[in-house]
Parts: sequence; C-alpha cells; structure tokens
Amino acid sequence: MNKQHDDYAAQLAHKQQYLQTLFAGTDLPPLEVFASPPQHYRMRAEFRIWHEGDDCCYAMFQPGQKPSFASLIRIDDFPAAHEHIGRLMQPLMAAMQADALLRERWYQVEFLTTLNGETLVTLVYHKKLDDAWEAAARALAERLGIALIGRSRGQKRVLGRDYVEEVLSVHGRSYRYRQVEAAFSQPNALVCQHMLAWACEVAAPLGGDLLELYCGNGNFTLPLAQHFDKVLATELSKTSVAAARWNIEANGIGNIALARLSAEEFTQAYRGERVFSRLQEAGIALADYRFSTVFVDPPRAGIDAASLALLQQFDNIIYISCNPDTLRQNAEVLLQTHRIGRVALFDQFPFTHHIEAGMWFGRRL
Repeated sequence: MNKQHDDYAAQLAHKQQYLQTLFAGTDLPPLEVFASPPQHYRMRAEFRIWHEGDDCCYAMFQPGQKPSFASLIRIDDFPAAHEHIGRLMQPLMAAMQADALLRERWYQVEFLTTLNGETLVTLVYHKKLDDAWEAAARALAERLGIALIGRSRGQKRVLGRDYVEEVLSVHGRSYRYRQVEAAFSQPNALVCQHMLAWACEVAAPLGGDLLELYCGNGNFTLPLAQHFDKVLATELSKTSVAAARWNIEANGIGNIALARLSAEEFTQAYRGERVFSRLQEAGIALADYRFSTVFVDPPRAGIDAASLALLQQFDNIIYISCNPDTLRQNAEVLLQTHRIGRVALFDQFPFTHHIEAGMWFGRRL
C-alpha cells in the first residue's frame, strides 16, 4: 500500500510540474491540487470482447496496433474501475459464457455506474437482436440487479432504462443528475465533486448573472446557479439538453434558462449577427441578462477565436479544461485582457498523462 501511495504521489507531482512548466512566463498563482483515489475511481468503463471458441474475455489492445491475438491484452481485473463495476465484471462474464445466445457475436460491453450503486450495462453486438435475445437478456439483468441495453447496427433495445441517477454533494448540498447512456458524464465522481466545489468557491463572491457555454447535462450549472441571480446555459447536444432539463427540474432550481446552441452560435446571437428561433421559442431575451461571469468547459480542441473574443468581454472567466495544451493556447488570448486569479489541477485519471485543470481569469484593472 505504501508503494502504491508513493507511486501515486510521484505521478501527481509529475503532472503538477508539467502544468507549472506549461504556464511558465505567466503570473501563475499557487497551484491547488485535488487528488483522486489511486484505484476504483472510474464510473465508466468499456471493453472489447475477445472470443476463442466457446470462451470469451474482456479485452483491450496494444495502442496503435490492429486488434489481433498479437496485440491482445486480456482483462481479468480492472483496478481503475469503481468497485461497483469491479464486482460485476466476473459475474457478468460467467453468465455470458454460459449462454450461447447472449454470447454469440457479442462485440463490446460498456459499464456506467454511480456512487450509490446504480449500474447500467450496454452489450454491443454484430448481429440482429431478436425477442429470444431480449428474453435471455432480461433474465440476466434481473439476476444481476442491473439495467441493461442491447445495441447492434440500427438497433437499441432498452431493458429497464437507458440512464442512471447520480447524487453528488457540493458544500453540504446534494444534487441529482440523470446520466444517459452514450452521453458524456464526468468519469471520476469523487474528483468531480472537488471540481464543482472549487468552481463554486470561485463563483461565490462574483454576483450578477452567469453565462455557461458547453453545459452538457448541467453538471456545473446546478451548483453554480446558487451563486448568481440568473443563469443562461447553452449546449448543442439534444441528448444532453434533455438530461439538463430533467436535472434542473428534479433539483428544483428556478433561475436557469437553457438554450440549445453551440458556443459559436451563441457568439453570433450575442453579437446580433444572427437571430435564432431556438432562443425565441425558449422565451430567452439576451438583453435581460447582466452577465458578470462566463463559465466554459470546452472539448479537447479548446475554444474557437470568435468565442474567445466573446469571453474577453466578461469580467470573470471560469475555465475548466480537459486539455492543458489548448488551455495554454487560449490563455495567450485571454491574458491580453485578464489575469489568472486561481488555478487548480484535478487528477481525473491517475497514472495517465491526462490532466484536468481549472482557471479563473479576472479582468485586468
């Protein structure tokens, strides 16, 4: 256990050094670091299925190599997975191996779980799923106490439901989240709670109204809304928008308006370059908002030039990044008008190169 602790501490220190070196030459405040458990942290996991006659196993393959016996990595145990997934993996595999109908042309499996133990399993096939398959799959789901989905080309058979409900705690308040299969949700729930708490600490003294771009299922939106008069959140994915609407209503939060727009589309609307019926149909008038702060959690590619120029119009920018290299590129622009007030490292994926970072940019006086 001590060696594991030492190994984890060393990899986390390496990430801290990388982030600090990346931002050398900027006036970087002290780095706030939020560690992860070194094991059992992943709430999502997916594996290919490798077949050898009537036997099969969970599989990964050597990076950059074509899936084959030569590149095969058999997975008997996956310590990164949350214990709810770990306890399920072997009973599920044993049940699938024992049932030729369920095992036939089974290609991939995806696990999605929550801190409270709700678990959804998706079985992906290279065959048509018929009623006989569904009967066998329903019996399996009941026996294992899970929700189950079957997928194949052009098919999605939902046995129970296609989502789990997570509960996250932020500064003593609990928030319910519907997390839908195949839609994005934060993979490390414990570190996610640190991220939410950090963002709320940054936001608490700012006041005014909040604009959020790339809101997803409302992961940050719900707790951040407690610190602003009004919130306008935008997201393009229909699946994520539907989940966000459910989450807002389920948590009884009344000061959030949600618009199905991309960041680029919102920029055009805010500048008056285009009129979007989606805003009008939602009863959203941009003139009604007095934004003090913009919150962004963009994809790995970062933020486009037009949206960056939009961000520079706000006094406060809270930026969560899953790619510190594009964060550094975007910061080159933002530092023309803003300074870095706080910076954090969230270790979402221990023992990988992945770094999640948070930055608060405040307007230069």
